[in-house]
Amino acid sequence: MKKFRKVLDGLTTSSPGGTIGSPSCGSAAGTPTAAPTPKEIDVQETLVSENFQLCKTVRHGFPYQPTALAFDPVQKILAIGSRSGGVRILGRPGVDCYCQHESGAAVLQLQFLINEGALVTACADDTLHLWNLRQRRPAVLHSLKFNRERITFCHLPFQSKWLYVGTERGNTHIVNIESFVLSGYVIMWNKAIELSTKTHPGPVVHLSDSPKDEGKLLIGFESGTIVQWDLRGKKADFRIYYDEAIHSVSWHHEGKQFMCSHSDGSLTMWNLRNTTKPFQVTFPHGKIQKDGRKESCKPILKVEYKTSRNSEPFIIFSGGLSYDKAGRRPALTIMHGKAITVLEMDYPIVEFMALCETPYNNEVQEPYAVVVLLEKDLIVVDLTQSNFPVFENPYPMDIHESPVTCTAYFAECPPDIIPILYSIGAKHKKTGYSQKEWPVSGGTWTLGSHTYPEIIITGHADGSIKFWDASAITLQMLYKVKTSKVFEKPKPGEGRAAELVEEDPFAIQMVSWCPQSRIFCVVGISAHIILYRFSKYDANTQIVSLEVRLQCESEDVITPSENENNPCFSEPGSHSPQPHHQHPASPSSGTPEGIKDSIPCLKVKDRMVRVPPGYQAELVIQLLWVDGEPPQQITSLDINSAYGLLAFGNCNGLAVVDYLQKTILLCMSTLDLYGAADPYQRLTRSPRRNRQSTSEFCMRGLSNFYSDSKKRIRTSYQSLTELSDNQQSIDMERSKSPTSDHVNGHCTSPTSQPCSAGKPRVPMGPEGPRLTRRGPGRPPFRKAQSAACMEISLPVSHTEGYASRRAMLQQLHGVTMYSHDEHHTSAPYCWSERESRENSFSRSRSSSVSSIDRDTKEAITTLQLGESYGRKSDAVPTPCLWVGTSLGVVLLIPMSIPTDQEERMEEPVTIGPSGAILMLKGSVLRFGFLDCMGALIQSPYEVWRDANAPEDPDRPRKRKLVHFSPSSSQDTCGEGHLAVVCSERQAKVFLMPSQSCLFVHNITESSFVLRADVVSVCNSVCLACFCANGHVMTLSLPSLRPLMDINYLPLTDMRIARTFCFTNGGQALYLSSPTEIQRITYSQEMCDNLQEMLGELFTPIETPEAQNRGFLKGFFGGNANTFDREELFGEAAAGKASRSLAQHIPGQAGVEGMKVAASGVVGDLARARIALDERGQRLGELEERTALMMTSAETFSKHAHELMLKCKDKKWYQF
Repeated sequence: MKKFRKVLDGLTTSSPGGTIGSPSCGSAAGTPTAAPTPKEIDVQETLVSENFQLCKTVRHGFPYQPTALAFDPVQKILAIGSRSGGVRILGRPGVDCYCQHESGAAVLQLQFLINEGALVTACADDTLHLWNLRQRRPAVLHSLKFNRERITFCHLPFQSKWLYVGTERGNTHIVNIESFVLSGYVIMWNKAIELSTKTHPGPVVHLSDSPKDEGKLLIGFESGTIVQWDLRGKKADFRIYYDEAIHSVSWHHEGKQFMCSHSDGSLTMWNLRNTTKPFQVTFPHGKIQKDGRKESCKPILKVEYKTSRNSEPFIIFSGGLSYDKAGRRPALTIMHGKAITVLEMDYPIVEFMALCETPYNNEVQEPYAVVVLLEKDLIVVDLTQSNFPVFENPYPMDIHESPVTCTAYFAECPPDIIPILYSIGAKHKKTGYSQKEWPVSGGTWTLGSHTYPEIIITGHADGSIKFWDASAITLQMLYKVKTSKVFEKPKPGEGRAAELVEEDPFAIQMVSWCPQSRIFCVVGISAHIILYRFSKYDANTQIVSLEVRLQCESEDVITPSENENNPCFSEPGSHSPQPHHQHPASPSSGTPEGIKDSIPCLKVKDRMVRVPPGYQAELVIQLLWVDGEPPQQITSLDINSAYGLLAFGNCNGLAVVDYLQKTILLCMSTLDLYGAADPYQRLTRSPRRNRQSTSEFCMRGLSNFYSDSKKRIRTSYQSLTELSDNQQSIDMERSKSPTSDHVNGHCTSPTSQPCSAGKPRVPMGPEGPRLTRRGPGRPPFRKAQSAACMEISLPVSHTEGYASRRAMLQQLHGVTMYSHDEHHTSAPYCWSERESRENSFSRSRSSSVSSIDRDTKEAITTLQLGESYGRKSDAVPTPCLWVGTSLGVVLLIPMSIPTDQEERMEEPVTIGPSGAILMLKGSVLRFGFLDCMGALIQSPYEVWRDANAPEDPDRPRKRKLVHFSPSSSQDTCGEGHLAVVCSERQAKVFLMPSQSCLFVHNITESSFVLRADVVSVCNSVCLACFCANGHVMTLSLPSLRPLMDINYLPLTDMRIARTFCFTNGGQALYLSSPTEIQRITYSQEMCDNLQEMLGELFTPIETPEAQNRGFLKGFFGGNANTFDREELFGEAAAGKASRSLAQHIPGQAGVEGMKVAASGVVGDLARARIALDERGQRLGELEERTALMMTSAETFSKHAHELMLKCKDKKWYQF
């Protein structure tokens, strides 16, 4: 426990002409302030560095870009490999493990060591890995890197320790699984085929041992050649040469015949008695045409031939559909007797696997389900029912059902909220699933002792919102809201609506949720806000719509007049819920016909609608088009249920709405918020020449490299794939330059031509490159910027990070923002000749434009409603709105709110002029409030009440408010509270109401903070930050001492930046891929308890016994049981393999991994694995020593017995 004292010395004053680089920590820069009375703040800080450690906890969602599938039929666990080298292992709900290959190479194939708690992975870098699954966090025990050959196929027979590995050259190698070294036994391709064959058979595409005789290995080559190799005799039993390429082979369980799938969409059946030709050839989907020829069909990529005792065998395959039917979806075909069932899938099939009752390949298979791995989904089909229903998937595999565009994470929620959301969401679940239990039921998982209610909210590109129960490191869908239901569907060809039909007009940008009051607010990409209230009853309601004209265009002013800097105030009475409001045009706008003005992007339903129980829309706020330009996207939002207020802002200004009275209280440009206390000396505007360039000035930002040449950023959410060929080639070429930055096709070069927010760029002449991306008047939401589809490379070094920072903020907030610290460039940047040429087309802008750019738009970046002191002279806290801007300025706006319930609904809320002005470096990101004892002050809230509940005359409903006043618990410390403000560069702690800066900490110089939050950890509070260079930091409060700084995750794509969020309890999450949520913890306590919270993948189960084959079957069925692979493949018989062929790499888990697993059966396995790793030498020595000890003990026992018999009758004196 650390105790500290901090004495306030007063404020540093700055002269009126002082630079903005050194702002005072009190009032506006340039105004001398009197020093406050020195005072001591005594806070007991309990957090130390030992309380923090960063580690991943669990990953949810569907594995991104899956490539391989495997199933352990005894343990009943499923493994999925991915293109990025990840492996997800799934069991019963709660058993979900993620492993990652260090190389990041794609996983080609997975093979379980059935019922042994181990998994072999074959990767695209030609390396085999052995994973130990007998520990909660699997680790690699061995790796084997092939140096001269490429791995194409692997096969591990059941209960065998020898893995067959086929290669691209057509050779088959054999690997000892226990020691992970190559055997000297190799089946060379030229020995497998006949000497007379002149062509290479191609890569090995199939390996399997005969069910009839394990000493026979069936090798399938891509060209159509099949060889059965006699492992004992080292010769080929038979060779098959077929015209069509082979994709897969599947045995009948008796081992007398097998089936092949081919590239022409055919299935061939072969009998071992006659291998000269197939005894059956079928084209399951190839119909005979009128001319007698069969339709050409797609390849059948995989076939499985499974037998059943009580019915016809199942033939299951993927592909094989005819080419002529365009638009047919991928399909899985199940042939059962004469019935053919085609199951169409939503996505391409990656892999499938039939689940069978027995692990033995020479027994009747009895398939009961088929696991189908699709590109974006996992489906399990029930084979035991004739209509083949699918099982209900218990895992959260549909996070990406629509691309995720934002996330929010709430820990320590009220305990009643999860059951309520689940009960309402359960009413809308789909039906028609199989009634049987989910077949992937392996592993064990118990609810840990360190659990509390947690909820994750995801916003999606289609306007839907999903609530997830994230308690106890699991994830379960609770409830879904569709925000698009609030709006009318745009009908094509209907005037304005036709122009506004875009791909994702309802995409969610931001959410704000108060779990206590259950008020929910969403911000959409079409510059709209929807306020929801929760009710357990359905209702008929009419949605109220408010329209806000937040587009203050000071550049329209040609000469100074009384209209200059006119605040966009709106009288409350003039904003009744009507579809449109007419506003006077600005002095020089001259609105011609056809230019959109004072209309919203979307049309709200204006009729009574029936809403089901759950979240019900109450109010919609939309920003309006102004003079043919779309509204700028909303960058900040805060809602307070106790005040009944909603505040939001964008790059134009700030608006405050009273959602109880449904009125607009404030609508003002950022510049007007300052009044006379503007800390910046703004330049006078020069007249604008062309009306068409209005939108250019809306989207301005400054590069850190330049103080005289400003860069442009556009707000379109258009993805790179939607650009025209012309634009794409230009963007791709320019992206090679280190001084240009193209983010998903967004032009963010420091000197590039400004991008238009709603109009085409100003043409540069007939020779100029045409860079227009959409026609006039198009809205700025071509495609939702889903957090799932943003994959860009962003430099984060000191020299390159600044250039990317603007691009990142463009993607992050959807607008351009200019940061206060950009006035100070670290060093002049020199353009190379080539870069200058590449960017020369944008140099035609005059210097006067650059001077205009200095007066850039100042965006509202964060808002917070709460009890505070708006002015130094305030004696008691009052409701205040804290406003943070992209210039690093913090404004306090005091408000007067009627306290009586009746007055609150009738009397207006008054908003005073701006109070205090505080300053920081960089764009302001977060506010937090502490009392003078260092405890976190929560925002006041209204206790939830159901507005649709039946009236009770004895108990009239009243608003019940809960306030956390800063002065409630501070009798010893006097009045006041601490305000924590964090920006992109630094954090400051102010004492209110004196506005004294107590502590300052420069968080980063070479990078910038993306996400920051004041969170509770270990019964205390800290400031958690995530930087663009991948560092996760925590700072103590209020002293801002660094407690943790870990280089965790280099920011390689915007998805992470948009979705990273902290919450209480030392947890955070982000979207690690377009389909997966990664949860992490930065709490040492949670890291220590993580092993207890994770599920066990391996449970000791006895391997089922093989069926008795009977005397006759055993006699005539060959000598499969006597086949000894050790005799053939061991070093004594086969010798050593060439050292240059493959390199053995010991697993990094090593002894540490074994120590983790060293308990019970797991420890025995670990010790055995170590012994086997050293080629059995120590195990052999141990056995010899044990045998010697036993012999010695027996000899000693024998001699002792003889001595006892000899001496038992002797008297004492006879010795």
